[in-house]
Amino acid sequence: MTDAIMDIGTVAGGIEWQARHAEEAGAPGTGKIVRAQVAVLDSDTATGRRMAGWQGKVVEDALPLRLAGGLHNLVLTGEDRRLEPVYAGLLNDQGQIDAIVLELVRKYDTRLLPWLDGPPQTNEAGRSWAFMAALKWLSVRLGPKFSLFELGASAGVNTMMDRYYFDLGGVTEGPPNSPMRIVPEWRGAPPPDAAVEIVSIRGCDQAPIDLRDPAMALKLKSYVWPEARHRLARIDVAAALAAESPPLIAHQDAGPFVDEMLTQAPEEGVTRVLLHSIVWQYIPPATRQHIEEAMASAARGATASSPLAWVSLETNRETFRHELSVRYWPGGGAGQLLGCGHPHGAWAEWFAD
Repeated sequence: MTDAIMDIGTVAGGIEWQARHAEEAGAPGTGKIVRAQVAVLDSDTATGRRMAGWQGKVVEDALPLRLAGGLHNLVLTGEDRRLEPVYAGLLNDQGQIDAIVLELVRKYDTRLLPWLDGPPQTNEAGRSWAFMAALKWLSVRLGPKFSLFELGASAGVNTMMDRYYFDLGGVTEGPPNSPMRIVPEWRGAPPPDAAVEIVSIRGCDQAPIDLRDPAMALKLKSYVWPEARHRLARIDVAAALAAESPPLIAHQDAGPFVDEMLTQAPEEGVTRVLLHSIVWQYIPPATRQHIEEAMASAARGATASSPLAWVSLETNRETFRHELSVRYWPGGGAGQLLGCGHPHGAWAEWFAD
């Protein structure tokens, strides 16, 4: 995502960009509902006033998707289904959709306002292809054993990846009978067919979602564009796995979580790996700098018997690609771009040797 997009100066401009992006990504109904938020800006609602006076960067803060999640939640809970035909493609007139969205915001103003408090929690199991592919690449260089720490883990969908089955361009990993099957359309050569043993895995989030709570699982679904039915189905599978054994998610800020990770005595022969996907832009700059400095300090003490790695799947502001990058110590601190992929894991392209 380019800096020009991230820095769109007006709320209305950010809403229009997000609407076009949703439409181009195969969610036309969601795009029209997002575009209808422009009408909300001039309304006498608390939600509209807060959006109109937004002080942050509209696109980077995902402001339009915050309200879109709240509106989708009205449909999912059955509280108000007036937007259902829009999602289904049965109602396409923008003027009519504007009127419905404005009426919904007026009626559910108090209910919708809190949805603006934080960014969307798009916890997507499909993105775990990147983590597993990176671990296989690292296994060749550092050995097969890993202890994983995920930032912005949300509901912990990806901190259950040790229970998923992966087929990455013909290279497989995980239990073959797993109900969660991560099989992206693969482009390029496959990753190394190297052993991966996940010794432990946990994450942190400022507002973790408990998938065992049906209301919270529904909140996570609310952030998924309704046109992406396969993504909604994956959340159901993740909820079932969490009911069997919940993921380990600390209710904690990213900075202290990384500090705790790095102060733990590393197990010999186990690589500690910091992970995150589509979350870095939401972490405050001061916290990002703190994490960078903490990792740099820990990297200086990494050894062949206690390695350290950093794996990220994040948006490149110049190319708008979602890029998989890895750094590891000792030996690969400069970092390497391994590949890129669809933001929800529909396809993956491998660049590395």
